[in-house]
Amino acid sequence: MNMFIASFMFIGLFAVSMAHFLWALGRTWPIRDEKLLAQTVVGTAGVQHMPPRWASLGVAIATLAAGILALALADHDSGGAWLTITGCGLALLFLARGLVGYTGWWAAQTPEPNFRLNDRRVYSPLCLLLGLGYIALVVIRLS
Repeated sequence: MNMFIASFMFIGLFAVSMAHFLWALGRTWPIRDEKLLAQTVVGTAGVQHMPPRWASLGVAIATLAAGILALALADHDSGGAWLTITGCGLALLFLARGLVGYTGWWAAQTPEPNFRLNDRRVYSPLCLLLGLGYIALVVIRLS
């Protein structure tokens, strides 16, 4: 069961990583217009451009690493205590991001309509599921 959970987590994180990698290369996939893409994935008021390419590359690397870490958590014999603690930290990080997406404060920080819609339907639920996935992997690992 743990490899099943970790595999689905990896697929989601890999997809996020590849999108950020493409943006780091200057592509605007899946939206042809950079301004509309920025409004959809960044969401801050008046955003006109995507963040710097190095920032997208950093997110691409971090999400790929988080996916690999999910796969490593599924193996009871790998990593030791530091891996379990890192899994707990990632669970808290993803749960916090998922929950903050439903707050009025976050809505005020990211008022662009395309972002708001996607955040409620995709970004925040994905983060909540990933956070719950890390919790499940840690619990299974410790049992």
